[in-house]
Amino acid sequence: MKKGLVMEGGAMRGLYTAGVTDVLMKYGIKFDGAVGVSAGVTFGCNYKSLQPGRVLRYNLRYGSRPQFKSWRSWIKTGDLYGADFCYYTLPEVLDPFDTAAFARNPMDFWCVATDVETAQPAYHKLTTGKGRDVAWIRASASIPVFARPVKIGGHAYWDGGVSDSIPVRFLLDKDYDKAVVILTQPAGYQKEPSRLQPVIDRVLKKYPAVVARLRQRHLEYNACLAYIAKEEAAGHLFVFRPSQGIDVSAMEKDPNRLKAVYQVGVRDAKRQLAALKEFLQD
Repeated sequence: MKKGLVMEGGAMRGLYTAGVTDVLMKYGIKFDGAVGVSAGVTFGCNYKSLQPGRVLRYNLRYGSRPQFKSWRSWIKTGDLYGADFCYYTLPEVLDPFDTAAFARNPMDFWCVATDVETAQPAYHKLTTGKGRDVAWIRASASIPVFARPVKIGGHAYWDGGVSDSIPVRFLLDKDYDKAVVILTQPAGYQKEPSRLQPVIDRVLKKYPAVVARLRQRHLEYNACLAYIAKEEAAGHLFVFRPSQGIDVSAMEKDPNRLKAVYQVGVRDAKRQLAALKEFLQD
């Protein structure tokens, strides 16, 4: 029986995912494959490198630095989250990402990005955790308007959340029998049309396919939530949802608020651990 893990994005809400995955690593929960989107891959890749605690640690230590995330970075570079700092200085120097462990781990791991010309999802299997993989991870988390497209192999890509916010169908289509899904919004959440759509229409007019996709993103997202609920009821999915609302913005720098989000994930994972083990053993 193949078992998979799906990790939604959500910027700093991704610390909820980190809390859940740290508990799963602590208790030796393993998967045959995983897929992450945006923060779901930038934080979730630590599952494959077997580095519990790393996500919280570097966010608390460096999250307030303007090189990490700031409007100044956006004005100067076009990236709200500083590309050089987040994808090179941080994982290579300040808090090393264990690429050797990442490569050794047999768990398959994909990330999702969005082709800027077609607005279709592109799925890339991460194998080394460095080089070209880093470009794909960065692309998966590059939010339109707030980040530059990332060029890879003659194409350019933006955040995977534009085209496949919760890639559960992608994983199940690869013949996974059961999957665990980590969402970053509480039960009952429904996405509304973006209030920034008029700005998006103007700023991204060179990318009409992306603009069109963003206009209907809330509909696609809510349809995906309905599909997840259906598959969960059928016993094919096990779903983690924040047990309380997570009040944290993409620009949050307060270490206490960041840690609070993480702790919600830790508590939810511990509370549901026995049920999860039963689900995976069936």
